[in-house]
Amino acid sequence: MNIASPQGSAVDPASAGPGTSVTRSRRPAIEPRQYLYMLPMLLMVGAFLLYPAITTFRLSFTNSNGLNDAKFIGLKNYTDLFTDPAFTTSFTNTLLWVVGVMTLQVSLGLLMAVILSEVRGGNLMKILFYLPATISGASVAVVWYFMFDPGQGVINTTLRLLHLNMLTHDWLTDVPTNTWAMIVAATWQGLGPNMLLFLVGLQNLPREPLEAGMLDGAGPVRLFWHITLPLLRPMLTIVAGIALINSFKVFDLIWVMTQGGPYRSSETLAVTMYRESFVSFQLGYGAAVAIVLTVIVMVLSIFYLRTMFGRDAEVYT
Repeated sequence: MNIASPQGSAVDPASAGPGTSVTRSRRPAIEPRQYLYMLPMLLMVGAFLLYPAITTFRLSFTNSNGLNDAKFIGLKNYTDLFTDPAFTTSFTNTLLWVVGVMTLQVSLGLLMAVILSEVRGGNLMKILFYLPATISGASVAVVWYFMFDPGQGVINTTLRLLHLNMLTHDWLTDVPTNTWAMIVAATWQGLGPNMLLFLVGLQNLPREPLEAGMLDGAGPVRLFWHITLPLLRPMLTIVAGIALINSFKVFDLIWVMTQGGPYRSSETLAVTMYRESFVSFQLGYGAAVAIVLTVIVMVLSIFYLRTMFGRDAEVYT
């Protein structure tokens, strides 16, 4: 007699009685035509991701300038890269962007989500805070360029009207103030999506731990720190991961506001890659910057995700 579960799964042989034969379930056979549904996506990934990545990697070992025949020069681009002061500056600025974006966007997004989830009229405020995310990075850069303009900019003009002339500043020319000023502009644009993600997380929190904490007399701060925040850790991991990747990709806002200046003092790795490739026409050198940037993003992202999700697994097991 053959025994199988109603769903077609196999019965544990140890649980079957004597003289009982066990039928093992088999996965349904996959027909070759089913792979055809994946073919368009595989072709797009190959054409627009894998092929450019392989070409860039190959180009990084040449002296290509886009005009003459490229010659293989080995690791010279990479050795020049790590002795180039401009690369050191752009690498330092990239780290500032990572710290600034992850700190400001994530923390302020969480703060606004907590506040707007408890106040009346929160829906209107949510729309207002999300509106900057619908604007292109170049448009945001133009808006904040006029905000930070040292002459007739909104910030300095307001400070003068308040008789706070000592606080006026050349926001986009002083180092590293120019980098932090652009981080503020990027935070203004990216705050809305982070806030909405945290709002989704807050709305899906289980009510039992929160109600138990309130019954035990926990105040709002203690309730948030010891109950709400740990429950939000999966969403916090996702939001921080997105902010981490976006901080490495930022280009348009920097290029419109300062073009990496003055004297390449506000460049990030993405801006350096663009300048070397499409302004100086050193395609091989720019490809080497692209490869280094890709490796840094992949290593940090994998390390971050493994660390955070591994910690979550320990909490829930």
